[in-house]
Amino acid sequence: MRSNGTMRARHRRRPTAALTGLAVAAGLVLAGATAAPATARTAAEAPGGRAAPSAPATPTAQAPAGRAAPAASGTAAPGTSTTADPVGPPQGNFLSAFLYSTTRPTALPTGANDWTCKPGPAHPRPVVLVHGTFENRYANWAALSPKLKDDGYCVFALNYGGSKGPVLATGDIAASAGQLAAFVDRVRAATGADKVDIVGHSQGGMMPRHYIKNLGGAAKVGRLVALVPSNHGTSLLGLGLLARLVPGADAVVGAACPACEQQIVGSRFLKELNAGGETHPAVDYTVIATWYDEVVTPYTSAFLAPARNVSNQTIQGHCLVNTTAHINITYDRTATRLVQNALDPAHAQRPTC
Repeated sequence: MRSNGTMRARHRRRPTAALTGLAVAAGLVLAGATAAPATARTAAEAPGGRAAPSAPATPTAQAPAGRAAPAASGTAAPGTSTTADPVGPPQGNFLSAFLYSTTRPTALPTGANDWTCKPGPAHPRPVVLVHGTFENRYANWAALSPKLKDDGYCVFALNYGGSKGPVLATGDIAASAGQLAAFVDRVRAATGADKVDIVGHSQGGMMPRHYIKNLGGAAKVGRLVALVPSNHGTSLLGLGLLARLVPGADAVVGAACPACEQQIVGSRFLKELNAGGETHPAVDYTVIATWYDEVVTPYTSAFLAPARNVSNQTIQGHCLVNTTAHINITYDRTATRLVQNALDPAHAQRPTC
């Protein structure tokens, strides 16, 4: 049961969130007036109207924790770095991780992007971590990446959907899916794996569905595990709250955020994505939602249409007193166990609160 204190806190947040939602709306209008409609863009175009590089970028390899990774070769894709990327320490919550990334925007979470890693028989598919809107790979995955590495997975994480800084995943979603496609191909080439499993947060749980449906990902993905994904969109109020929760995100929205427009309920992008069936029979889908999600609202809009290969869950279905909301779910103990169970159902364990 939701406590009265929690409900009062949620009501207190709503006026400010509403004001920020109006700011998001103004930003979207400005973006629409100065750029072509986001839904008209393709994966061949980079965010901001620039032509994407003709060849995929080469992500940097991870060095042992505490040392910088080797510099990447070739042209850097949006959101990556041509210099050595630092390996950040594990973190206990999103805000701490995001603040760390403000001065190290290309930081890698511990355990990610070891390009020498070869999957073993226990975990034959590498795990690719995909961050959410206004976030980055370190801010989202500073806790889960080292956990999955300790479990024996080869773990990889990319930055996408932006040119620089810690606030990413604001660019055209189709273009971001193209960046994911190139990254997955490099992971498969480096590890020798036929398929990968994807774990994504928010936009990062929805965007891979475009890759699976339209860019050949169905043959390269075994499982998609989505934490609070924006599968059926959100409201301006939800986007406003998200912008308020991530330091500096409101300023980015005020400039331009094609991905924001595309994630609003009823957008052309979402209509096309969900048309003709929301899933592919060759991929297993797990959605992990929370009652207290104030970004993807209502929380049930994260769920995919029922199918034999779809599992829609809530954290509260396993831990009734858990009040984790949208942005910190990748640091939640119950959610982490649900991700582990989805990746390895044969060794699933009961989640704890």
